[in-house]
Order: sequence, then structure tokens, then C-alpha cells
Amino acid sequence: MSYMRQILLIPHIKVHNANAQSSPYTIGFPAMTAWLGAVHALQRKLNQKGVDKALFKGVGVVCHEINLARYKGEGDFYYSIIGTRNPLKEDGKSPSFIEEARCDFDVSLTVEYQGVEQDQESEFAAQITKELYSGMKIASGDIVNFGKIESMKIIQEQDFKRLRRQLMPGYLIRERRDLMVQAMKEEGKDAIDALLDYLKIMHRSEKDENGKITWTSKRKESGWIVPIATGFHGLTELGKAKNQRDPETLHRFAESVVTLGEFIMPYRINSLDEMLWHYHTDLENNLYLCQQN
Repeated sequence: MSYMRQILLIPHIKVHNANAQSSPYTIGFPAMTAWLGAVHALQRKLNQKGVDKALFKGVGVVCHEINLARYKGEGDFYYSIIGTRNPLKEDGKSPSFIEEARCDFDVSLTVEYQGVEQDQESEFAAQITKELYSGMKIASGDIVNFGKIESMKIIQEQDFKRLRRQLMPGYLIRERRDLMVQAMKEEGKDAIDALLDYLKIMHRSEKDENGKITWTSKRKESGWIVPIATGFHGLTELGKAKNQRDPETLHRFAESVVTLGEFIMPYRINSLDEMLWHYHTDLENNLYLCQQN
């Protein structure tokens, strides 16, 4: 490590009933916008409560356990979402509803920060604990519990290794946009074909000289590759919209940006930048992204 980096470890955050619909096309692990959004909301709360110089620069997400609310009955081929419903109407009929996938998870967050002096770190951790227990949500889910928050300085390699050990066992989510770029540039595929190409499982059979058939299953790329939502693409010009939540901020309609990610064990990474996600805005192409260096 060439310089000191300050890291905040919030271990084993247990969240109930979070939104598992990570994009309009995918259900599973919450979108990266949910994680960075929650940490940004926490920073804003701290700034309003007197910790005005605190700045959260990047977020790493390690999942220890996740349980999707789903059901598969006897003889069913597909799993079904276990949804919620509103009370019956006055005439006894069921009201209309939108299906929402929900999940419970246990996740550790590593947050790179600056603007907090060393003698303020214990008070800083105590204030974060208070804010997290004061009705904050992550991915629309309720925070049930979390471990002791720890501030650490990453200066030498052993400091990073210590952080890495504290995140085990678990799976770190990292960006694999490079696979999409490679397929689109070198193989001439469009985005959806490039995405699906890395998600599909190819089953093949081989017959030996004795007539015995052997089946193999393989993906294009080894590893736990998944689709992840990493931001938004603006569709309209900036302007005012009727009934918008914030009357002071310009509004624009947008669609989700979906790319590839990979779950890996933390011991497989060698630097903080392989772990941390941060915001990136590309106004020329109307992109608002969560990405890694």
C-alpha cells in the first residue's frame, strides 16, 4: 500500500424483507445502487447531525447468507415468489397488487471514508450505530442487527490481509463488465446476447468406444457469474416532472443498466480497489453508474 486508507467495517448486517428485484429483468441479490444508496443516505444523515466533514468514498459488499422468499410445491417445475397482499376491499374482493420479490440477508459492508480525525473515531462509530438503528433501511429492508463497527487504517499489506480475514466466510461481489466488453467488441454481439452467453449452461454428451454416454455441463466462463444492476441510463432531457418528489431537483426518466458481476471469496482479491464500488457519472452518454476502478 502506497498511502493510508481509512476503512469502516460494518460486519454482519442482518436485514429482513429487502427488495430482491434488482432490475426489471432480474431477481436475486439487491442492485449495487441499493448498497451505495444506503451508504450515501447514511453519510447525509451524519452530515446533518454534526459530522459535516465525513465523506464516504467507496463501498465493498460481502454476502454471508441470503434467503429468497420463494416456494416450490409438490410437482411444480418453477419456484414461485412468496408475496404480500393488502387487506380485502369492502366488497370482499382482493385489491390489485404488484408482485415483489423479497429476501433476508446477512452482509458485511466495508466503507472507505475521510474527514474524521483519529480522536473522533469512537464517537463516529457510535453515531453510525445510532443512525442504523433509527429506522434506516437497506434495499427497502429493515435492519435487524449488526456487529460491532470498527475503524481501521490500511497502510501495509498485513492490514489488508486482516480486513480480508474478517470478511470470511462470505462472497464478495465484483464487477465483470470486462466480459461484456470483450464479447461485444471481439465477437460482435449485442449487449443482451453477450450477457446471456455468460449465464447459460451448455450440456454436452459424449459416447465412448463401449457405447457409454457421459454428460458434461459447462459455462463459457468459470466462476459464479451473475447479472447485476449497476446504475441508470437517462432517456429524457433534464427538466421538471409533474408531482416529482423533490421539487428543487431536475428530473429525467431512466432505465436500469444491467451488466455482469461475480461472487468470489475475499481471499482471492489483492487490493482494496478490487473490493470497493463508487459512483461514476458520464453526462456525455447520460449514464449514472456504480462501478469499480
